[in-house]
Amino acid sequence: MAEIKQLNYFVNGEWKTSKTDKYMDVYNPSTGEVIARTPCCTQEEVEEAIASAKAAFPAWSNTPVMKRVQVLYKFRELLVEHMDELATLCAVEHGKVLSEAKGDILKVKEPVELALSAPSLTMGDSMRDTSAGYDTTLYYEPVGVFAGIVPFNFPGMIPMGWMTPCCIAAGNTIVLKLASMTPMTAMRLCELLVEAGLPKGVVNLVTCSRVEADIVLKHPDIRGITFVGTTKVGQHVYATAAANGKRVQCLCEAKNHALVLEDAALERSARGIINSAFGCAGERCMALPVVVAQESIADKLVALIKQYASELKVGPAYEPESKLGPVVSAKHKERVLGWIEKGLEEGAEMVLDGRDVKVEGYENGFYIGPTILDHVTEDMTVGTQEIFGPVLCIKRVKDFEEGLALMNRNPFANGSVIFTQSGYYAREFTKRTHGGMTGVNVGIPVPVGVFPFTGHKKSFFGDLHCLGKDAFRFFTETKAVTVRWFDEEEKKATNVDTWDGSVGGGV
Repeated sequence: MAEIKQLNYFVNGEWKTSKTDKYMDVYNPSTGEVIARTPCCTQEEVEEAIASAKAAFPAWSNTPVMKRVQVLYKFRELLVEHMDELATLCAVEHGKVLSEAKGDILKVKEPVELALSAPSLTMGDSMRDTSAGYDTTLYYEPVGVFAGIVPFNFPGMIPMGWMTPCCIAAGNTIVLKLASMTPMTAMRLCELLVEAGLPKGVVNLVTCSRVEADIVLKHPDIRGITFVGTTKVGQHVYATAAANGKRVQCLCEAKNHALVLEDAALERSARGIINSAFGCAGERCMALPVVVAQESIADKLVALIKQYASELKVGPAYEPESKLGPVVSAKHKERVLGWIEKGLEEGAEMVLDGRDVKVEGYENGFYIGPTILDHVTEDMTVGTQEIFGPVLCIKRVKDFEEGLALMNRNPFANGSVIFTQSGYYAREFTKRTHGGMTGVNVGIPVPVGVFPFTGHKKSFFGDLHCLGKDAFRFFTETKAVTVRWFDEEEKKATNVDTWDGSVGGGV
Protein backbone atom coordinates (compact mmCIF):
# COMPACT_ATOMS: atom_id res chain seq x y z
CA MET A 1 0.00 0.00 0.00
CA ALA A 2 1.34 3.42 -0.98
CA GLU A 3 2.14 6.02 1.65
CA ILE A 4 -0.84 8.15 2.64
CA LYS A 5 -0.20 11.76 1.66
CA GLN A 6 -1.03 14.58 4.06
CA LEU A 7 -2.48 17.54 2.18
CA ASN A 8 -2.20 21.22 3.04
CA TYR A 9 -4.16 24.38 2.42
CA PHE A 10 -3.02 27.20 0.13
CA VAL A 11 -3.00 30.83 1.27
CA ASN A 12 -1.05 33.86 0.03
CA GLY A 13 0.96 31.78 -2.40
CA GLU A 14 2.09 29.21 0.20
CA TRP A 15 1.09 25.64 1.05
CA LYS A 16 0.58 25.55 4.81
CA THR A 17 0.12 22.79 7.37
CA SER A 18 -3.18 23.22 9.16
CA LYS A 19 -3.32 23.53 12.93
CA THR A 20 -6.44 21.37 12.98
CA ASP A 21 -6.49 17.99 14.69
CA LYS A 22 -9.17 16.75 12.28
CA TYR A 23 -8.26 15.33 8.88
CA MET A 24 -10.63 13.87 6.28
CA ASP A 25 -9.80 10.75 4.25
CA VAL A 26 -9.39 10.90 0.49
CA TYR A 27 -9.98 7.50 -1.16
CA ASN A 28 -9.07 5.79 -4.37
CA PRO A 29 -12.62 4.60 -5.22
CA SER A 30 -11.26 1.91 -7.53
CA THR A 31 -9.50 0.11 -4.66
CA GLY A 32 -11.26 1.48 -1.58
CA GLU A 33 -7.89 2.51 -0.12
CA VAL A 34 -7.14 5.79 1.61
CA ILE A 35 -4.58 7.68 -0.49
CA ALA A 36 -4.49 11.06 1.28
CA ARG A 37 -5.82 13.04 4.20
CA THR A 38 -6.95 16.62 3.83
CA PRO A 39 -7.35 19.08 6.70
CA CYS A 40 -10.61 20.31 8.13
CA CYS A 41 -9.27 23.85 8.26
CA THR A 42 -10.07 25.92 11.31
CA GLN A 43 -12.19 29.06 11.30
CA GLU A 44 -9.03 31.11 11.67
CA GLU A 45 -7.50 29.46 8.59
CA VAL A 46 -10.60 30.13 6.48
CA GLU A 47 -10.48 33.76 7.62
CA GLU A 48 -6.77 33.81 6.79
CA ALA A 49 -7.62 32.77 3.23
CA ILE A 50 -10.22 35.52 2.95
CA ALA A 51 -7.75 38.09 4.31
CA SER A 52 -5.15 36.92 1.77
CA ALA A 53 -7.60 37.35 -1.10
CA LYS A 54 -8.61 40.79 0.19
CA ALA A 55 -5.00 41.92 0.47
CA ALA A 56 -4.24 40.75 -3.08
CA PHE A 57 -7.27 42.45 -4.64
CA PRO A 58 -6.03 46.05 -4.99
CA ALA A 59 -2.88 45.17 -6.94
CA TRP A 60 -4.54 42.45 -9.02
CA SER A 61 -7.60 44.54 -9.91
CA ASN A 62 -5.31 47.38 -11.00
CA THR A 63 -3.23 45.06 -13.15
CA PRO A 64 -4.17 45.72 -16.80
CA VAL A 65 -6.52 43.07 -18.12
CA MET A 66 -4.13 42.33 -20.99
CA LYS A 67 -1.50 41.41 -18.42
CA ARG A 68 -3.91 39.38 -16.27
CA VAL A 69 -4.82 37.12 -19.16
CA GLN A 70 -1.16 36.43 -19.89
CA VAL A 71 -1.17 34.27 -16.76
CA LEU A 72 -4.10 32.31 -18.18
CA TYR A 73 -2.39 31.95 -21.57
CA LYS A 74 0.53 30.28 -19.81
CA PHE A 75 -1.84 28.22 -17.63
CA ARG A 76 -3.56 26.91 -20.75
CA GLU A 77 -0.19 25.78 -22.14
CA LEU A 78 0.54 23.97 -18.88
CA LEU A 79 -2.87 22.27 -18.96
CA VAL A 80 -2.11 20.81 -22.35
CA GLU A 81 1.40 19.82 -21.30
CA HIS A 82 0.17 18.03 -18.15
CA MET A 83 -3.10 16.67 -19.58
CA ASP A 84 -2.36 12.97 -19.05
CA GLU A 85 -1.02 13.52 -15.52
CA LEU A 86 -4.08 15.56 -14.54
CA ALA A 87 -6.54 13.10 -16.09
CA THR A 88 -4.92 10.20 -14.23
CA LEU A 89 -5.02 12.10 -10.93
CA CYS A 90 -8.69 12.91 -11.48
CA ALA A 91 -9.45 9.27 -12.29
CA VAL A 92 -7.59 8.04 -9.20
CA GLU A 93 -9.26 10.33 -6.66
CA HIS A 94 -12.76 10.46 -8.17
CA GLY A 95 -13.39 7.24 -10.07
CA LYS A 96 -14.12 8.62 -13.52
CA VAL A 97 -12.68 6.41 -16.25
CA LEU A 98 -9.72 7.93 -18.08
CA SER A 99 -11.66 9.26 -21.08
CA GLU A 100 -14.12 10.99 -18.73
CA ALA A 101 -11.32 12.32 -16.53
CA LYS A 102 -9.60 13.78 -19.57
CA GLY A 103 -12.89 15.45 -20.43
CA ASP A 104 -12.96 16.92 -16.92
CA ILE A 105 -9.58 18.58 -17.59
CA LEU A 106 -10.58 19.66 -21.09
CA LYS A 107 -13.54 21.37 -19.40
CA VAL A 108 -10.97 23.36 -17.41
CA LYS A 109 -9.22 24.42 -20.59
CA GLU A 110 -12.46 25.54 -22.25
CA PRO A 111 -13.39 28.21 -19.65
CA VAL A 112 -9.76 29.31 -19.55
CA GLU A 113 -10.05 30.00 -23.27
CA LEU A 114 -13.27 31.91 -22.59
CA ALA A 115 -11.47 33.94 -19.91
CA LEU A 116 -8.80 34.88 -22.43
CA SER A 117 -11.53 36.97 -24.08
CA ALA A 118 -11.73 39.19 -20.99
CA PRO A 119 -10.26 42.22 -22.79
CA SER A 120 -13.28 42.30 -25.12
CA LEU A 121 -15.90 40.83 -22.76
CA THR A 122 -15.14 43.39 -20.05
CA MET A 123 -15.04 46.25 -22.52
CA GLY A 124 -17.52 48.99 -21.66
CA ASP A 125 -19.70 51.29 -23.78
CA SER A 126 -19.75 54.99 -24.40
CA MET A 127 -21.88 57.68 -25.94
CA ARG A 128 -20.93 61.23 -26.84
CA ASP A 129 -23.48 64.00 -26.29
CA THR A 130 -25.92 62.04 -24.17
CA SER A 131 -27.11 65.56 -23.53
CA ALA A 132 -25.58 68.52 -25.29
CA GLY A 133 -21.98 68.68 -24.12
CA TYR A 134 -22.27 65.62 -21.83
CA ASP A 135 -20.50 62.30 -22.55
CA THR A 136 -21.17 59.01 -20.73
CA THR A 137 -18.92 55.94 -20.48
CA LEU A 138 -19.91 52.61 -18.94
CA TYR A 139 -17.15 50.57 -17.31
CA TYR A 140 -17.16 46.96 -16.13
CA GLU A 141 -15.03 46.86 -13.00
CA PRO A 142 -13.74 44.10 -10.70
CA VAL A 143 -15.94 43.44 -7.68
CA GLY A 144 -13.63 42.10 -4.96
CA VAL A 145 -13.24 38.75 -3.20
CA PHE A 146 -15.37 35.80 -4.33
CA ALA A 147 -15.83 32.40 -2.72
CA GLY A 148 -16.40 29.11 -4.52
CA ILE A 149 -18.00 26.14 -2.75
CA VAL A 150 -17.06 23.03 -4.73
CA PRO A 151 -18.78 19.59 -5.02
CA PHE A 152 -16.97 16.27 -5.37
CA ASN A 153 -18.08 15.25 -8.85
CA PHE A 154 -15.87 17.37 -11.15
CA PRO A 155 -12.58 17.91 -9.28
CA GLY A 156 -11.04 19.96 -12.09
CA MET A 157 -13.82 21.50 -14.15
CA ILE A 158 -15.87 23.14 -11.41
CA PRO A 159 -13.24 24.83 -9.21
CA MET A 160 -10.68 25.61 -11.91
CA GLY A 161 -13.04 25.95 -14.88
CA TRP A 162 -16.41 27.28 -13.81
CA MET A 163 -15.28 29.29 -10.79
CA THR A 164 -11.75 30.59 -11.20
CA PRO A 165 -10.69 31.66 -14.74
CA CYS A 166 -13.37 34.29 -15.51
CA CYS A 167 -13.31 35.47 -11.90
CA ILE A 168 -9.61 36.29 -11.88
CA ALA A 169 -9.50 37.44 -15.50
CA ALA A 170 -12.07 40.07 -14.54
CA GLY A 171 -9.71 41.29 -11.80
CA ASN A 172 -11.17 39.61 -8.73
CA THR A 173 -9.59 37.27 -6.20
CA ILE A 174 -11.09 34.03 -4.91
CA VAL A 175 -11.20 31.59 -2.01
CA LEU A 176 -12.11 28.03 -3.03
CA LYS A 177 -13.56 25.61 -0.50
CA LEU A 178 -12.67 22.32 -2.20
CA ALA A 179 -14.59 19.07 -1.82
CA SER A 180 -12.86 17.06 0.90
CA MET A 181 -13.42 13.79 -1.02
CA THR A 182 -11.68 14.99 -4.20
CA PRO A 183 -9.33 17.93 -3.54
CA MET A 184 -6.10 16.79 -5.19
CA THR A 185 -6.83 17.62 -8.83
CA ALA A 186 -7.64 21.24 -7.98
CA MET A 187 -4.57 21.44 -5.77
CA ARG A 188 -2.36 20.30 -8.63
CA LEU A 189 -4.06 22.78 -10.98
CA CYS A 190 -3.36 25.51 -8.45
CA GLU A 191 0.33 24.61 -8.56
CA LEU A 192 0.21 25.06 -12.34
CA LEU A 193 -1.47 28.45 -11.93
CA VAL A 194 1.41 29.52 -9.70
CA GLU A 195 3.89 28.20 -12.25
CA ALA A 196 2.05 30.29 -14.85
CA GLY A 197 2.83 33.42 -12.85
CA LEU A 198 -0.25 33.98 -10.70
CA PRO A 199 0.55 36.51 -7.93
CA LYS A 200 0.22 35.59 -4.27
CA GLY A 201 -3.25 35.70 -2.77
CA VAL A 202 -5.24 35.83 -6.00
CA VAL A 203 -6.37 32.19 -5.58
CA ASN A 204 -6.59 30.52 -2.17
CA LEU A 205 -7.66 26.94 -1.36
CA VAL A 206 -9.08 25.40 1.81
CA THR A 207 -10.82 22.18 2.76
CA CYS A 208 -13.16 22.29 5.73
CA SER A 209 -16.55 21.27 7.08
CA ARG A 210 -19.85 23.04 6.44
CA VAL A 211 -19.44 24.85 9.74
CA GLU A 212 -16.30 26.65 8.58
CA ALA A 213 -17.65 27.02 5.03
CA ASP A 214 -20.62 28.96 6.38
CA ILE A 215 -18.19 31.74 7.33
CA VAL A 216 -18.03 32.91 3.72
CA LEU A 217 -21.81 33.33 3.50
CA LYS A 218 -21.78 36.18 6.00
CA HIS A 219 -18.23 37.47 5.93
CA PRO A 220 -18.17 41.20 5.09
CA ASP A 221 -15.11 40.86 2.86
CA ILE A 222 -16.74 38.28 0.54
CA ARG A 223 -18.61 40.06 -2.27
CA GLY A 224 -19.98 37.09 -4.19
CA ILE A 225 -20.39 33.30 -4.03
CA THR A 226 -20.58 30.50 -6.57
CA PHE A 227 -21.98 27.25 -5.17
CA VAL A 228 -22.44 23.86 -6.81
CA GLY A 229 -24.15 21.07 -4.87
CA THR A 230 -27.47 19.86 -3.52
CA THR A 231 -30.65 21.89 -3.76
CA LYS A 232 -31.19 21.88 0.01
CA VAL A 233 -27.75 23.33 0.71
CA GLY A 234 -28.00 25.62 -2.32
CA GLN A 235 -31.19 27.18 -0.99
CA HIS A 236 -29.43 27.79 2.34
CA VAL A 237 -26.40 29.32 0.62
CA TYR A 238 -28.55 31.53 -1.60
CA ALA A 239 -30.84 32.76 1.17
CA THR A 240 -28.04 33.41 3.66
CA ALA A 241 -25.56 35.03 1.29
CA ALA A 242 -28.17 37.16 -0.46
CA ALA A 243 -29.51 38.33 2.90
CA ASN A 244 -25.96 39.49 3.63
CA GLY A 245 -25.78 41.56 0.48
CA LYS A 246 -23.76 39.23 -1.72
CA ARG A 247 -24.27 38.34 -5.34
CA VAL A 248 -24.90 34.59 -5.55
CA GLN A 249 -25.20 31.82 -8.14
CA CYS A 250 -26.17 28.36 -6.90
CA LEU A 251 -26.11 25.43 -9.32
CA CYS A 252 -28.03 22.57 -7.77
CA GLU A 253 -29.64 19.17 -8.33
CA ALA A 254 -31.33 17.85 -11.44
CA LYS A 255 -33.50 15.00 -12.66
CA ASN A 256 -33.09 15.31 -16.41
CA HIS A 257 -35.57 13.50 -18.66
CA ALA A 258 -35.37 12.43 -22.31
CA LEU A 259 -38.50 11.90 -24.40
CA VAL A 260 -38.06 9.17 -27.02
CA LEU A 261 -40.70 9.24 -29.76
CA GLU A 262 -41.65 6.38 -32.03
CA ASP A 263 -39.97 8.00 -35.05
CA ALA A 264 -36.57 8.23 -33.30
CA ALA A 265 -33.50 6.44 -34.67
CA LEU A 266 -33.77 3.85 -31.89
CA GLU A 267 -30.36 2.19 -32.02
CA ARG A 268 -28.46 5.48 -32.19
CA SER A 269 -30.73 6.99 -29.55
CA ALA A 270 -30.15 4.03 -27.25
CA ARG A 271 -26.37 4.44 -27.64
CA GLY A 272 -26.69 8.10 -26.71
CA ILE A 273 -28.83 7.24 -23.70
CA ILE A 274 -26.22 4.75 -22.45
CA ASN A 275 -23.51 7.41 -22.55
CA SER A 276 -25.75 9.99 -20.91
CA ALA A 277 -27.16 7.76 -18.17
CA PHE A 278 -24.05 5.81 -17.14
CA GLY A 279 -21.17 8.13 -18.09
CA CYS A 280 -19.25 9.40 -15.04
CA ALA A 281 -21.17 6.70 -13.13
CA GLY A 282 -24.18 9.02 -13.24
CA GLU A 283 -22.45 11.48 -10.89
CA ARG A 284 -23.16 14.65 -12.83
CA CYS A 285 -26.02 17.12 -12.79
CA MET A 286 -26.43 16.78 -16.54
CA ALA A 287 -26.70 12.99 -16.45
CA LEU A 288 -29.79 11.43 -18.03
CA PRO A 289 -31.42 9.37 -15.25
CA VAL A 290 -34.93 9.19 -16.78
CA VAL A 291 -36.13 8.12 -20.23
CA VAL A 292 -39.74 8.87 -21.15
CA ALA A 293 -40.54 6.34 -23.86
CA GLN A 294 -43.51 6.44 -26.20
CA GLU A 295 -45.41 3.25 -25.45
CA SER A 296 -45.40 2.01 -29.06
CA ILE A 297 -41.59 1.58 -29.05
CA ALA A 298 -40.90 1.30 -25.32
CA ASP A 299 -40.28 -2.46 -25.20
CA LYS A 300 -37.87 -2.38 -28.14
CA LEU A 301 -36.04 0.66 -26.71
CA VAL A 302 -35.67 -0.91 -23.26
CA ALA A 303 -34.30 -4.11 -24.82
CA LEU A 304 -31.68 -2.12 -26.74
CA ILE A 305 -30.67 -0.09 -23.69
CA LYS A 306 -30.35 -3.27 -21.63
CA GLN A 307 -28.23 -4.90 -24.33
CA TYR A 308 -25.85 -1.94 -24.67
CA ALA A 309 -25.63 -1.34 -20.92
CA SER A 310 -24.74 -4.98 -20.34
CA GLU A 311 -21.75 -4.52 -22.65
CA LEU A 312 -20.18 -1.82 -20.47
CA LYS A 313 -17.00 -3.04 -18.81
CA VAL A 314 -16.99 -2.09 -15.13
CA GLY A 315 -13.48 -1.65 -13.81
CA PRO A 316 -10.79 0.55 -12.25
CA ALA A 317 -10.99 4.13 -13.42
CA TYR A 318 -7.40 4.32 -14.63
CA GLU A 319 -7.42 1.15 -16.78
CA PRO A 320 -8.01 2.18 -20.41
CA GLU A 321 -10.46 -0.65 -21.13
CA SER A 322 -12.82 0.33 -18.29
CA LYS A 323 -16.04 1.99 -19.46
CA LEU A 324 -17.77 2.42 -16.08
CA GLY A 325 -15.77 3.26 -12.99
CA PRO A 326 -16.73 3.23 -9.31
CA VAL A 327 -18.77 5.85 -7.48
CA VAL A 328 -16.84 8.24 -5.28
CA SER A 329 -17.17 6.67 -1.81
CA ALA A 330 -18.52 3.76 0.19
CA LYS A 331 -21.12 6.07 1.73
CA HIS A 332 -22.30 7.25 -1.66
CA LYS A 333 -22.45 3.66 -2.89
CA GLU A 334 -24.76 2.79 -0.01
CA ARG A 335 -26.90 5.82 -0.81
CA VAL A 336 -27.31 4.76 -4.46
CA LEU A 337 -28.06 1.16 -3.47
CA GLY A 338 -30.69 2.52 -1.09
CA TRP A 339 -32.38 4.34 -3.95
CA ILE A 340 -32.47 1.16 -6.04
CA GLU A 341 -34.14 -0.69 -3.15
CA LYS A 342 -36.57 2.22 -2.76
CA GLY A 343 -37.50 2.00 -6.43
CA LEU A 344 -38.26 -1.70 -6.16
CA GLU A 345 -40.33 -1.11 -3.03
CA GLU A 346 -42.30 1.54 -4.88
CA GLY A 347 -43.15 -0.93 -7.66
CA ALA A 348 -40.54 -0.36 -10.36
CA GLU A 349 -39.54 -3.38 -12.45
CA MET A 350 -35.86 -4.40 -12.44
CA VAL A 351 -34.55 -4.78 -16.00
CA LEU A 352 -30.82 -4.79 -15.28
CA ASP A 353 -29.40 -5.19 -11.78
CA GLY A 354 -25.98 -3.73 -11.06
CA ARG A 355 -26.03 -4.07 -7.28
CA ASP A 356 -23.82 -7.14 -7.02
CA VAL A 357 -21.21 -6.32 -9.63
CA LYS A 358 -17.75 -7.70 -8.82
CA VAL A 359 -14.42 -6.49 -10.22
CA GLU A 360 -11.72 -9.12 -9.86
CA GLY A 361 -8.74 -7.85 -7.90
CA TYR A 362 -10.65 -4.74 -6.82
CA GLU A 363 -13.21 -6.26 -4.47
CA ASN A 364 -13.00 -3.32 -2.06
CA GLY A 365 -13.75 -0.70 -4.70
CA PHE A 366 -17.00 1.24 -4.70
CA TYR A 367 -18.56 -0.31 -7.80
CA ILE A 368 -22.17 -0.34 -8.96
CA GLY A 369 -23.03 -1.78 -12.35
CA PRO A 370 -25.49 -0.16 -14.75
CA THR A 371 -29.01 -0.53 -13.36
CA ILE A 372 -32.29 -0.09 -15.24
CA LEU A 373 -35.72 0.26 -13.64
CA ASP A 374 -38.78 0.10 -15.92
CA HIS A 375 -42.43 1.12 -15.44
CA VAL A 376 -41.49 3.97 -13.14
CA THR A 377 -44.46 6.25 -12.49
CA GLU A 378 -44.72 9.85 -11.33
CA ASP A 379 -45.63 8.90 -7.79
CA MET A 380 -42.34 7.01 -7.34
CA THR A 381 -39.62 9.12 -5.71
CA VAL A 382 -36.94 7.09 -7.51
CA GLY A 383 -38.10 8.82 -10.68
CA THR A 384 -38.33 12.34 -9.29
CA GLN A 385 -35.36 12.77 -6.91
CA GLU A 386 -31.69 12.95 -7.85
CA ILE A 387 -29.86 9.63 -7.30
CA PHE A 388 -26.42 10.59 -8.66
CA GLY A 389 -25.47 7.08 -9.66
CA PRO A 390 -25.60 4.66 -12.62
CA VAL A 391 -29.36 4.13 -12.38
CA LEU A 392 -31.75 4.69 -15.29
CA CYS A 393 -35.52 4.94 -14.82
CA ILE A 394 -37.96 4.28 -17.68
CA LYS A 395 -41.31 6.06 -17.74
CA ARG A 396 -43.91 5.30 -20.42
CA VAL A 397 -46.35 7.66 -22.16
CA LYS A 398 -48.79 7.39 -25.02
CA ASP A 399 -47.68 10.42 -27.06
CA PHE A 400 -45.66 13.65 -27.30
CA GLU A 401 -48.10 15.81 -25.35
CA GLU A 402 -48.32 13.42 -22.41
CA GLY A 403 -44.54 13.09 -22.35
CA LEU A 404 -43.88 16.83 -22.44
CA ALA A 405 -46.42 17.51 -19.71
CA LEU A 406 -44.89 14.82 -17.51
CA MET A 407 -41.42 16.24 -18.00
CA ASN A 408 -42.51 19.80 -17.24
CA ARG A 409 -43.95 18.71 -13.91
CA ASN A 410 -40.38 17.91 -12.89
CA PRO A 411 -39.35 20.35 -10.12
CA PHE A 412 -35.83 20.50 -11.60
CA ALA A 413 -34.92 22.05 -14.94
CA ASN A 414 -31.27 21.60 -15.85
CA GLY A 415 -31.43 19.44 -18.96
CA SER A 416 -34.23 18.25 -21.20
CA VAL A 417 -33.90 16.05 -24.28
CA ILE A 418 -35.98 14.73 -27.14
CA PHE A 419 -35.03 11.93 -29.51
CA THR A 420 -37.01 12.28 -32.73
CA GLN A 421 -36.67 12.69 -36.49
CA SER A 422 -39.63 15.07 -36.59
CA GLY A 423 -38.77 18.72 -37.09
CA TYR A 424 -42.23 19.71 -35.87
CA TYR A 425 -41.96 17.85 -32.56
CA ALA A 426 -38.36 18.99 -32.09
CA ARG A 427 -39.39 22.62 -32.54
CA GLU A 428 -42.40 22.30 -30.24
CA PHE A 429 -40.26 20.60 -27.61
CA THR A 430 -37.45 23.16 -27.59
CA LYS A 431 -40.03 25.96 -27.37
CA ARG A 432 -42.19 24.49 -24.62
CA THR A 433 -39.84 22.46 -22.40
CA HIS A 434 -38.84 23.92 -19.02
CA GLY A 435 -35.30 22.57 -19.31
CA GLY A 436 -32.67 25.29 -19.41
CA MET A 437 -30.28 23.21 -21.53
CA THR A 438 -32.21 21.36 -24.20
CA GLY A 439 -31.06 18.69 -26.60
CA VAL A 440 -32.49 17.36 -29.84
CA ASN A 441 -30.94 13.92 -30.30
CA VAL A 442 -28.19 15.05 -27.90
CA GLY A 443 -28.25 13.18 -24.59
CA ILE A 444 -26.00 15.57 -22.64
CA PRO A 445 -26.99 19.01 -23.97
CA VAL A 446 -24.30 20.96 -22.13
CA PRO A 447 -23.25 23.82 -24.40
CA VAL A 448 -19.60 24.72 -24.81
CA GLY A 449 -18.29 27.29 -22.35
CA VAL A 450 -18.89 30.35 -24.53
CA PHE A 451 -22.55 29.80 -23.63
CA PRO A 452 -23.83 29.93 -20.04
CA PHE A 453 -24.79 26.83 -18.04
CA THR A 454 -28.49 27.63 -17.89
CA GLY A 455 -30.35 25.57 -15.30
CA HIS A 456 -33.76 26.71 -14.03
CA LYS A 457 -36.40 26.00 -11.37
CA LYS A 458 -34.92 24.10 -8.39
CA SER A 459 -31.74 23.45 -10.35
CA PHE A 460 -30.55 27.06 -10.07
CA PHE A 461 -30.86 29.97 -7.68
CA GLY A 462 -29.58 33.35 -8.83
CA ASP A 463 -29.80 35.71 -11.77
CA LEU A 464 -26.58 35.25 -13.75
CA HIS A 465 -25.37 31.78 -14.70
CA CYS A 466 -21.79 30.56 -14.80
CA LEU A 467 -19.79 30.65 -18.05
CA GLY A 468 -20.54 32.56 -21.23
CA LYS A 469 -21.17 36.30 -21.12
CA ASP A 470 -23.12 35.76 -17.89
CA ALA A 471 -19.85 34.95 -16.13
CA PHE A 472 -18.36 38.34 -16.87
CA ARG A 473 -21.54 40.11 -15.79
CA PHE A 474 -21.47 38.13 -12.54
CA PHE A 475 -17.80 38.84 -11.86
CA THR A 476 -17.93 42.57 -12.67
CA GLU A 477 -19.99 45.55 -11.57
CA THR A 478 -20.94 48.44 -13.79
CA LYS A 479 -19.99 52.08 -13.32
CA ALA A 480 -21.41 54.84 -15.52
CA VAL A 481 -19.24 57.97 -15.70
CA THR A 482 -20.77 61.19 -17.10
CA VAL A 483 -18.44 64.05 -18.00
CA ARG A 484 -19.06 67.71 -18.82
CA TRP A 485 -16.27 70.15 -19.74
CA PHE A 486 -16.99 73.87 -19.54
CA ASP A 487 -16.07 76.37 -22.20
CA GLU A 488 -15.23 79.91 -21.18
CA GLU A 489 -18.83 81.10 -21.50
CA GLU A 490 -20.31 78.30 -19.42
CA LYS A 491 -17.81 78.84 -16.64
CA LYS A 492 -19.74 82.03 -15.96
CA ALA A 493 -23.19 80.38 -15.91
CA THR A 494 -25.28 81.05 -12.82
CA ASN A 495 -28.26 78.80 -13.62
CA VAL A 496 -27.79 75.00 -13.63
CA ASP A 497 -30.73 72.86 -14.68
CA THR A 498 -32.09 70.66 -11.88
CA TRP A 499 -31.33 67.53 -13.96
CA ASP A 500 -27.85 68.77 -14.92
CA GLY A 501 -27.81 67.01 -18.28
CA SER A 502 -29.32 63.72 -17.18
CA VAL A 503 -32.47 64.24 -19.27
CA GLY A 504 -31.08 63.59 -22.71
CA GLY A 505 -34.01 64.12 -25.03
CA GLY A 506 -35.64 67.14 -23.47
CA VAL A 507 -39.32 67.85 -24.08
